[in-house]
Amino acid sequence: PNAFTNHWNSIDEIATIIRSCTSCILHAERKHAVPGKGSANARILIIGEGPGSNENQQGLPFVGSSGKLLDELFAQIPLAREDVFITNVVKCRPPANRDPLPDEVKACHPYLAIKDPTVVVTLDRNSFARFYPEGKNSKDHGKILQWQGRVIYPLYHPAAGLRNPALIKRSLREHVLRPREFL
Repeated sequence: PNAFTNHWNSIDEIATIIRSCTSCILHAERKHAVPGKGSANARILIIGEGPGSNENQQGLPFVGSSGKLLDELFAQIPLAREDVFITNVVKCRPPANRDPLPDEVKACHPYLAIKDPTVVVTLDRNSFARFYPEGKNSKDHGKILQWQGRVIYPLYHPAAGLRNPALIKRSLREHVLRPREFL
């Protein structure tokens, strides 16, 4: 089945439903759900694992230090947030920043707000597995893959670049420039 087929009328409708969602345990500790931001008709979907602390506080995706690095990297293409839809696999912050559990990921499956992206950029193993379960982010990052008539482009999460600047940040910079080939 197509992951992007949904019955929502607008991004605002999905966002309202996400903000009041109680389908999994993650809603219990959230300050703000993080539905995503951007155009519903964007050709590019950027998807991470789950909201961090800053995202939970503000209700917006990738607004902390990882988001700043992501903005810097995509400025090199150039690509702005307004050109994409950016979201996470789960819409509420997992406790202690742990990985989302399978039932939490499944609860958020219906909430992809973008209509029909051409390119899906995954930023970690959990978002990559959402679209390409047979892959492995550590092996496939930076590769252009095909899935349901779309390009899947797995990258390391910007947070990994902040923790290991020498290797990961260099890899991120190199791989972020590749979308010119398929955009």
